Amino acid sequence: MLIDDTRDIDLIEESATSEDELYEHHRFEVDKGQELLRIDKYLVNFIQNATRNKVQAAIRSGSVLVNDTPVKPNYRVKPLDVIRVVLPTPVREGEIIPQDIPLDIVYEDDELIVVNKAAGMVVHPGHGNYSGTLVNALAYHSGKLPTAGAMERPGLVHRIDKDTSGLLVVAKTEYAMTHLARQFFDHSIRRRYRALVWGDFEEDNGTYRGNIARHPVDRMQMAVFPYEGEVGKTAVTHYRVMQRYGYVTLVECQLETGRTHQIRAHFTHYKHPLFSDERYGGHRILKGTTSGAYKLFVNNVMEVLPRQALHAYTLGFVHPTTGRWLEFEAAMPEDMARALSMWEEYSRESMKSRSK
Repeated sequence: MLIDDTRDIDLIEESATSEDELYEHHRFEVDKGQELLRIDKYLVNFIQNATRNKVQAAIRSGSVLVNDTPVKPNYRVKPLDVIRVVLPTPVREGEIIPQDIPLDIVYEDDELIVVNKAAGMVVHPGHGNYSGTLVNALAYHSGKLPTAGAMERPGLVHRIDKDTSGLLVVAKTEYAMTHLARQFFDHSIRRRYRALVWGDFEEDNGTYRGNIARHPVDRMQMAVFPYEGEVGKTAVTHYRVMQRYGYVTLVECQLETGRTHQIRAHFTHYKHPLFSDERYGGHRILKGTTSGAYKLFVNNVMEVLPRQALHAYTLGFVHPTTGRWLEFEAAMPEDMARALSMWEEYSRESMKSRSK
């Protein structure tokens, strides 16, 4: 049983543009520390059962694109290159390609794995992203995982957005999958997020209630509708102010429900979009002047944090077999920590200037 099934809106977070009659079979974003390396050698290391001859043939046929441009076999891969292997045959539905992708494993036993997912990693294959996902990495690490009927989502009982970092629990057995899914259904899972949002709050804590469904105009967004009304699924987000920086605020969010884009949609609806969240308008300057030194400062922070400022900080649940309560924390990732430090310094200097 997979709770909060979102297969009808997977396109929202995991869409990828593909050429007519071509299907993306593999996608890699080269690590920042990668040394220059011939692309055929690079791909042999990452594609299971690939041979150098097969890779070179695919390159010569124009099926290997780097930054959306076909390359020659002697092309040398550089840091942050985006490599795509596109072929005229569609990927077989439900096929999971095991890939040796590093994982930040917080906890693991025979029943489950808790992973600290990096921002930028799609959780499961679909709509063009058939490789490079968390599920591809888990298939390599753990072998076969339970599906409970969702072949493309083995082990998954919940997920977080591609550009959100933080904790996920993944089941390794059918029993664990059913047990954990029930906890999500009963809202007994404890999940806390840290989010940097635009604006200040009069109160120190509060609750947002509002149904969430796909936006009627912008199909890439979710929208908020009347609570417990006929449109959308019921969603409840509790928040607590952790730090005020003037134009932006760090909040902790505790979820009762787990709807797609719940935090992003709720805070946008209540006029506090997440900082640097392009999809929901948080990439624009929404508080303060839009010119001068302040504009330069905000742009610099967004270069450090070019994604929504959202991190799944804590995750707690009852272990399926031992019955023990387990709770985990994942430290703030470097990009978000640096952004907060920059806002902290800006806020401190602004206060000094006002006191003179």
